Amino acid sequence: MSQYYTATDHFTIIPAVMLALFGCAVLIFDFWIFPDPRQKKWLLLFVALGEGFTGFGLVRQSSYLAGLGITKLTGFQGSVTVDGFGIFFNWIFLIAALIVAVISYQYLEVAGEHHGEYYSLILFAQCGMYFLATGTDLITLFIGLELMALCFYVMVGFLRTDKRSNEAALKYLLLGAFSTGFLAYGFSIMYGLARSTKLADIAAAIEQRPAWDPLVFLAMATTAVGLLFKISAAPFHMWAPDAYEGAPTTVTAYLSVASKAASIAFLLRIFLGPLYPAQATWEPILAAVAVITLTLGNLAAINQTNIKRLLAYSSISHAGYMLLGLVAGNQTGINGIAVYVMVYTFMNLGAFLVVVALRRANIIGEDLDDIAGLVHKSPGYAFLMLIFLLSLAGIPPTAGFLGKYYIFLSLIQTGHYTLAVIATLYVAVAIYYYFKIVRSMFVRESTEKAPLESSFGLRAAAVVAGVMTLAIGIYPDPFLRLAQTSLMR
Repeated sequence: MSQYYTATDHFTIIPAVMLALFGCAVLIFDFWIFPDPRQKKWLLLFVALGEGFTGFGLVRQSSYLAGLGITKLTGFQGSVTVDGFGIFFNWIFLIAALIVAVISYQYLEVAGEHHGEYYSLILFAQCGMYFLATGTDLITLFIGLELMALCFYVMVGFLRTDKRSNEAALKYLLLGAFSTGFLAYGFSIMYGLARSTKLADIAAAIEQRPAWDPLVFLAMATTAVGLLFKISAAPFHMWAPDAYEGAPTTVTAYLSVASKAASIAFLLRIFLGPLYPAQATWEPILAAVAVITLTLGNLAAINQTNIKRLLAYSSISHAGYMLLGLVAGNQTGINGIAVYVMVYTFMNLGAFLVVVALRRANIIGEDLDDIAGLVHKSPGYAFLMLIFLLSLAGIPPTAGFLGKYYIFLSLIQTGHYTLAVIATLYVAVAIYYYFKIVRSMFVRESTEKAPLESSFGLRAAAVVAGVMTLAIGIYPDPFLRLAQTSLMR
């Protein structure tokens, strides 16, 4: 039996095992120990413990690699690879999951849908994300993707009495299943080319074929459709606005940050792995997709009055910027994607935290009218939201400027001047629609006098996100080193 399963194999999946065990523990304790709705808050303790053990596992993995002076450790016969890339992304997943769990208690109480399985779904989704960041086998990646996706299908429709939530979940499920079919078809062609599901074997097989080989192109195109759907890149973005608007705002925050980061990790594993030999084929295609994504995302956001839909279209445009880093293809571009994902986690999550704070009894708190006059009701949240919006727009000295700077620099270094100009122009468009929210907060009079009743956890999470958004922008050196060492090619 030992020839099939070793201690090294177990070590490579310790964080995922912790997430799965604590996810199951939440379900068991919710059913037997804490059936009373007033006791649900104790389930947060299990989430915190689960994330603590997961973080400890990631630290152990980092220490092990550093102690032996190696860059990666493979397990399960090359199906899972622990390296700086996977550890970096898994820290992002952990931070996002922990913050979302902490802020969800009050939101679910107000919504009247506080159920223990919600916290289990957060952990199980994160478990799937772990394998998206560390998987180096098509089967491992596909299982991780489906585990994450199935959890989000349920979470988007978690407000069972809300028709918007039900409709959003159904649309997300149907379109997600459709995109998964494309992805599975692309994977099957890759397997046929290499007679192996290992990414390294597929890369070697594709490298022996011409760049414009019909089978390679078909594998690339169908795989790209599935992956571009997951990061909500145009023209495969149609699910995002409805899913973001209809889902509970806490789920929207988790979906917009952790799911996108996991999908970006998946995208990089595929395009910088098995499909990298065909770069001449996919580079112009991804460049066109990036421009379309920037165009549709930014222009569609202009007329939005629902903050969650506006941030949804904003999220689509940010996917376009990340794709530009991959189009550049140099080390600066890859590092730029890492920096962008890191800063996007804090600034986008922070913006949704403020929207969560707007939710009160009988007040959904998602429209521009709901945030009007926020500076008079809650100046702390108003100024935090200003920081997050400035960062999303890429205004210095916030962290968002740093992310865009490295993407633009990589485009200039590789001679993609037209793409750099287009991306820069769309920053101006983004400033316009982000400042619609700023104007509503600081200039308009409030139409609702009810005070905000946010929990300590929500306030603390918003402050942490705000501090990190400024800290990364003002003193970026340690964060840049972290990103650069994690995504070295």
